[in-house]
Amino acid sequence: MSAAHGSERRTRWVVLITAGMMIAELIVGYLTQSLALTADGWHMGTHAGALGLAALAYWFARTRAKAATFPLGTGKVYALAGYTNAVALLIVAAWMLIEAAQRLITPVDVKFGEALPVAVIGLLVNLLSFWLLIPTGGEPQHHEHHEHHEHHAHDDHHHHGPEHHHDLNLRAALLHVAADAFTSVLAIGALVGGRYLHIARLDPAIAAVGSLVIFRWGIDLCRISSRELLDVCASPEQVAAIRKALEELNGGLAVDVRLWSLGSGKRACTVTIEDETPRPLDEYRRAVLASGTLAYLSIEIAKPRPEESTASF
Repeated sequence: MSAAHGSERRTRWVVLITAGMMIAELIVGYLTQSLALTADGWHMGTHAGALGLAALAYWFARTRAKAATFPLGTGKVYALAGYTNAVALLIVAAWMLIEAAQRLITPVDVKFGEALPVAVIGLLVNLLSFWLLIPTGGEPQHHEHHEHHEHHAHDDHHHHGPEHHHDLNLRAALLHVAADAFTSVLAIGALVGGRYLHIARLDPAIAAVGSLVIFRWGIDLCRISSRELLDVCASPEQVAAIRKALEELNGGLAVDVRLWSLGSGKRACTVTIEDETPRPLDEYRRAVLASGTLAYLSIEIAKPRPEESTASF
């Protein structure tokens, strides 16, 4: 079983567990009027859907890993799922913050004693889910690997196969569960404080704090996944190292380097070199790969363009 397939299977289990706990928390939260518990229930519900999307992304990437329609692999599917999950996090955080503000203005009676055991069970479920999602060391990774040379002017190095577990999809799933565990801890604190300290506004105040933290997590995940989706330069430092190595190799002539992420920690690179007397292609390839591993590499060698003549009148 591949690492991605193992993550897919574990994610499905977490979806089922989270959905069951969501139903329990929403029912008890409604009956006890606890906003912290109700917010945690809705939070779990949103995450059950988001984790379902994560499982779908694993299935999609696994079943189409070798498809010709995805010539550079299916790693971006994980980034897309991660971005969608991040948006879900932001929506949940915004709803919790609005509801908490309303409860702070107009407090309601909360049955703290009845809600507290369910919040504790919710935290245990979150910890179990987090443990299930953590990749195990015994899951092998299967990759297919081939190279293609064309007319001695291009070098294409492809690396396909099921993506490994270091991906934004799994990161998003783990972040959702961590956020659930965080809101469960806050809910327990609010219910304990409300029951024993008799502070009615502690329940919505804790919910508001949790929403702000989750909002921050969602923003960070949005930023990271969107950079991958938009093919932002994966590493300016690696680009500089590649350009320096190639310019030293071909006497300082112009070199154009493009480096972007393919998802799951893999990178692709295209290089255009202007060289009047080209060296063997393998020399350029070794110079590029000295900067780090690449899943895809394309090298084009072109003759320098003549300077455009100018005339004065």
